[in-house]
Amino acid sequence: MNLLRIYARVLGLLGAEKRLGLFLALANVALAIAQFAEPVIFGRIIDMLSALQSGAGTMNWPRFSGLVTLWIVFGLFTIGAGVFVALHADRLSHRSRLATMANYFEHVLTLPLSFHTSVHSGRVLKVKLEGANAMAWIWLSFFREHFAAFVMLAVLLPFTLVLNWRLGLLLVALLALFAILTLIVMRKTETLQGTVERYHTSLAEHAADTLGNVPVIQSFTRVESEASAMRNIIRQLLDAQIPVLSWWALAAVVTRASATLTVLVVFLLGTWLNFRGLATVGEIVSFMSLSTMLIGRMEQVVTFVNQLFLQGPKIAEFFDILDTVPVVRDPPNAPDIGRVRGEVRFEGVSFSYDGKSPAVADVTVDVKAGERVALVGATGSGKSTTLGLLHRAFDPQSGRILVDGKDIRDVTLVSLRRNIGVVFQEPMLFARSIEDNIRVGRPDAPEDEVRRAVERAQAAEFVDRAPEGLHTIVGERGRSLSGGERQRLSIARALLKDPPILILDEATSALDAGTEAKLQAALDEVMQGRTTFVIAHRLSTVRDADRILVFDKGRIIEAGSFEELVAKNGAFAELARAQFMVAEPEALPAAQ
Repeated sequence: MNLLRIYARVLGLLGAEKRLGLFLALANVALAIAQFAEPVIFGRIIDMLSALQSGAGTMNWPRFSGLVTLWIVFGLFTIGAGVFVALHADRLSHRSRLATMANYFEHVLTLPLSFHTSVHSGRVLKVKLEGANAMAWIWLSFFREHFAAFVMLAVLLPFTLVLNWRLGLLLVALLALFAILTLIVMRKTETLQGTVERYHTSLAEHAADTLGNVPVIQSFTRVESEASAMRNIIRQLLDAQIPVLSWWALAAVVTRASATLTVLVVFLLGTWLNFRGLATVGEIVSFMSLSTMLIGRMEQVVTFVNQLFLQGPKIAEFFDILDTVPVVRDPPNAPDIGRVRGEVRFEGVSFSYDGKSPAVADVTVDVKAGERVALVGATGSGKSTTLGLLHRAFDPQSGRILVDGKDIRDVTLVSLRRNIGVVFQEPMLFARSIEDNIRVGRPDAPEDEVRRAVERAQAAEFVDRAPEGLHTIVGERGRSLSGGERQRLSIARALLKDPPILILDEATSALDAGTEAKLQAALDEVMQGRTTFVIAHRLSTVRDADRILVFDKGRIIEAGSFEELVAKNGAFAELARAQFMVAEPEALPAAQ
């Protein structure tokens, strides 16, 4: 992304702060004019004093006092406006940074699972923090320094030609030379800095990946190896960063040296012009002050360009994620589906992750409200993907899914998902209290209902044993709990939500046999009057299902009750025999 476009877009993100931003911009214009006017007025005062001292005229006291008063007023205005700009630029920058981070966070949460499976969470977090901080720096520096600098260099610098075109032309030429040198440095470092940012991203991804798997690293004695890999990334980052820093250090040295050179050249030329009557002492004083001020502004611009090059790739990454359009989103004016009865129909539904091999192929099935449907089949046969399509983790490429006769793509996502409770195969808990984790789907639920959900999920025993009961913090991803405890909390979470449609994705896979038996009894009660989809590898958990759908390579190859499928002696019967659910068919007697 072009740096100027990045700069313009960042300024366009001010949102609610745009009015304050406009006011600060106007204050910067006034500040630039006042700062420019000060040395000009002071030069006029010097000329009047010089004329009086040389006896070339008499003192015009009203004009002299007017100039002194105006000079003082501009000086005081510069101080006051500077304080105002600095104070409010800080506030604008911090408020906008936090608002931008919140918007980014909300946007990322709406992106499909395909995005989150392909983009490392460490990178997402790094982009959020570094991108928002970089934009905060742009907002702060733009309104505190750079806008006034641009106004002075682009608008007021040419005005020096009116004061004295010879000295003004020298000043314009010198500043143009410094600008060209800066442009050369920009060209040299633009590509290099993009490489640096890629190493920063690798650093964040590696750190997040490592910290998320500390038990594995310690168990397999990988500490030294992972630390070495981190040091290697840092070494590569420095190798890429040093050339960029060297170029900008050169630019900074040239800019600082230019201040001394410019003042010296202006003084020498001004003295030579004064001897020939082409410049007054006041004009020389004014131009020396202006040259110092303008070189200072040029140094600010160089610093800004330097920082923009350093921060630009971070902001570009931020916008790349911000511009990612959610594949699953509400259509315009989508209605709220309300609370549904739970009738579900799949009509010729197909879906592929990669556009080549189908994960779900031409699935058609009718499910009545309150029916229990089990999905079985080998790993990767399309069971979880089929139910992911139901709660719109992604949308089918062909066909449609209806709930109570309405296409789920025509209603709001929030209202659809409000009607569906999911217990995922992998328990996903927040580093919050047990109660907060259970309330995820229904934050306003009374405590007695939370307690009842805990009991129905067979979790009351370990919750009561926890140090602070429901208020116990479970740690990152629930690591302070066992796998079975985590899964029971995720079941309690779905029960408290009380949805008309329930999806159980291997809900009892992490439980021991005794707990599973208790939980199955609770689930049988909860599933009454609720449309339930059960994904299971252990067929013992789906024996009482109203209907079993057998999947293979994304297709439904068999459907029926447990007894009907066993009687067919097909794929399901083979699975049942493999799990010792039914006996092997008796061999036919040999022919006599």
